[in-house]
Amino acid sequence: MNILITICARGGSKGIPGKNIKHINHKPLIAYSIQCANEFATYTGAKVTLSTDDDMIKKVAAEFGLQTEYKRSEELASDFAGKIDVIKDILGYEEQLINNKYDIVLDLDVTSPLRSISDLKNAFNILIEDNDCITLFSVNNANRNPYFNMVEAGPDGYIHLSKKLEGTVLTRQSAPKVYDVNASFYFYKRSFFDLGLKSPITDKTKVFVMDHFCFDLDHPIDFEFMEYMIVNKKLDFDLI
Repeated sequence: MNILITICARGGSKGIPGKNIKHINHKPLIAYSIQCANEFATYTGAKVTLSTDDDMIKKVAAEFGLQTEYKRSEELASDFAGKIDVIKDILGYEEQLINNKYDIVLDLDVTSPLRSISDLKNAFNILIEDNDCITLFSVNNANRNPYFNMVEAGPDGYIHLSKKLEGTVLTRQSAPKVYDVNASFYFYKRSFFDLGLKSPITDKTKVFVMDHFCFDLDHPIDFEFMEYMIVNKKLDFDLI
């Protein structure tokens, strides 16, 4: 089975400039995903590749053993480029190199590094044991539930539950299970990219529910919070 692990990191971050190589606990953020990818590659025989438009990101990645001749185009490095198109482009490049197709693509998101090798192995097994499943991604159990304690405004300006069922949901425990997408990792079977889809959420998608803390870095304060958790050993799993 041919597996490609993609790490996508553009240089033009607006919210947190330079976030992909910003240091967290004395290590560039991208290094956490590279080291995790290498560990999973040892387990599966996968190839690890990098998609970036930024020479400094490429240089930092090379310092941690990830080198590539590929460079992302300006179009795919814009604020309007979708992640699926970015992955599809690097996938095509890597398939040309081997003159063959990969069976599975695993994308590790640089800005959500709180994952374990056990997470990846268990999620991978779920994916390959289901012939119909074409995508699988990581989630956490949600703290809020649209069937119980999330509301939105209607056209008349009055508030109502975001989602309703027949009857009344009186407790969160009795509401349908919902999840937070933590953006840490996404598995794709190769057939996904031939369907022209733009979202990993399909009618043949499964999730892997992490049993530990995980979130992505959107704001500068997130770096401080995550670094505090790592430095003070507050994570309840082993981070590479």
